Amino acid sequence: MNYQLLGRTGLRVSDLSLGTMTFGEEWGWGANKEESRRMFDAYAETGGNFIDTANGYTEGTSERYVGEFVKDERSRYVVATKYTFSSKMGDPNSGGNHRKNLVQACEASLKRLALEYIDLYWVHVWDSLTPIEEMMRGLDDLVRAGKILYVGVSDAPAWVVARANTMAELRDWSAFVALQIEYNLIERTPERELIPMARELGLTVTPWSPLAGGMLAGKYKRHDEKREGRLSAHPFADFSSRNFDIAEAVSEVAHEIGHGASQVALAWLRQKDTLPIIGARTVAQLKDNLGSLKVELSEDHMAKLDAVSAITPGFPGNFLGRDFVIERLYGGTRSKIRGR
Repeated sequence: MNYQLLGRTGLRVSDLSLGTMTFGEEWGWGANKEESRRMFDAYAETGGNFIDTANGYTEGTSERYVGEFVKDERSRYVVATKYTFSSKMGDPNSGGNHRKNLVQACEASLKRLALEYIDLYWVHVWDSLTPIEEMMRGLDDLVRAGKILYVGVSDAPAWVVARANTMAELRDWSAFVALQIEYNLIERTPERELIPMARELGLTVTPWSPLAGGMLAGKYKRHDEKREGRLSAHPFADFSSRNFDIAEAVSEVAHEIGHGASQVALAWLRQKDTLPIIGARTVAQLKDNLGSLKVELSEDHMAKLDAVSAITPGFPGNFLGRDFVIERLYGGTRSKIRGR
């Protein structure tokens, strides 16, 4: 395992983050405590130090397991958890980005984790209601109180993140240092706005669902009428021809280089300068994912995967990329201008 800086900070995190949404059996498809511990140990043995959980994962069991697993070497691990989702259905203030839920969710997570502070606290989902200044000032207050060290944002529009960080910079508040998004070879639409924004603001991108629910691991076949697994029952499952084309291209590359399909999909993400969050239900699955650290895709293989999974930039990307526009923007001197 190698390490990288988290955003524009001095905090060192490993090249793969351990996702722990599968720690616990409350949701019907997770791992028991013993298997969760084995997965944690396998990850730690590679040098992994970046643990991702959330206040709602497996009804709080994930946080409890993570807290117990890290307690003997607390200083070694970067523990990240999240807030936003409701903790009590029917209670309007038990969820959301606002200050009341922020404070009560943080206190509850610290209690479940049995930790004095959280290394990275994520805004789990943008609620579209809370004023951005309320959210950012509330997060900054928790940083100043020593309850969290850094803040990140997940599942939010690019304009929200950009406005929030600009506001934080101008007001001397703690800004977001990382962006967590759904991003993989099948879901590449974040390349339109979110990823360019993250690059401009210096945010580390941590993709969730890097294997698209198992689709990119070769778990599903184009003509299999009896598909099983999480994706088959997922409300957003998409067994389109395009997605099978992508999955089959990943399998072809995997065969050519002698590695697993999941390892190729993860290597593609890492070579896109992101830090994938890997999750598994068994230690065997986790070790297979960790094997991606040994994979380096060639330019030809990257180009093949890029081509089969390509998306249209949309506006304004399509417009700004037209030769007609470029010619007139730079007066025919674009190739002579250094930089971007």
